[in-house]
Amino acid sequence: MRNIKLLIEYDGTDFVGWQIQAVGRSVQGEITKVLDHVLQDHVNLIGSGRTDSGVHARGQVANFHTQSAMELGSIVAALNGLLPDDVCVGSAEEAPEEFHARFDARARTYRYYISPKPLSIGRQYHWYVKYSLDLGLMRETAGKILGDHDFESFSKREAEASHYRCTVVRSEWDATDGKLVYEVTANRFLHGMVRALVGTMVDVGRGYTPGPAFEGIMNAKDRAKAGMAAPSQGLFLERVQY
Repeated sequence: MRNIKLLIEYDGTDFVGWQIQAVGRSVQGEITKVLDHVLQDHVNLIGSGRTDSGVHARGQVANFHTQSAMELGSIVAALNGLLPDDVCVGSAEEAPEEFHARFDARARTYRYYISPKPLSIGRQYHWYVKYSLDLGLMRETAGKILGDHDFESFSKREAEASHYRCTVVRSEWDATDGKLVYEVTANRFLHGMVRALVGTMVDVGRGYTPGPAFEGIMNAKDRAKAGMAAPSQGLFLERVQY
């Protein structure tokens, strides 16, 4: 039995998310359908994490077990020849039999993109924020989440979540090409966590939420205390580390 690891890129605009749902297109569903056809073997495709509807990925990782002897290059070529244009596979490699794309991940990195002006081209990859934002305040706020903290205030309720603690090793805002980019790396992320953090930091940057109040919001462990979730289209899963 082989265990194959895939590196996947997708435009999440027209997907209901990574995970197969009862209704709608999912990235997991599209890839699984092609793999079943190409390998003539039903596979269980395991992703490194679920991305929500409209969220994109440049570095999603997934794995599956198969008894097929098809060469890795042929698997990649077949996938990219049959998959829809909004998802592609960058590479495939043999992995240890026990490798698990989700449980073996040590860290994940996300980026969120904000545009200060309305866009026609690129609107599906940015959040247009019409307010004037104080980048210095947002950078200061981003630094407050470094380290190990409870992020319940920035998470949707999850039945499967045993706790809400995450260790953040990178949390930075940058300005490039007239856009604002937030990059965050942590050992784990909760459902809706990045979008809630971005929405709350934007509230700080535009003066709606005082900067000193951010720590109180985090310590409250109450999602209602934080800001709105930033729209899904600005969020990208950039890479997964093992």
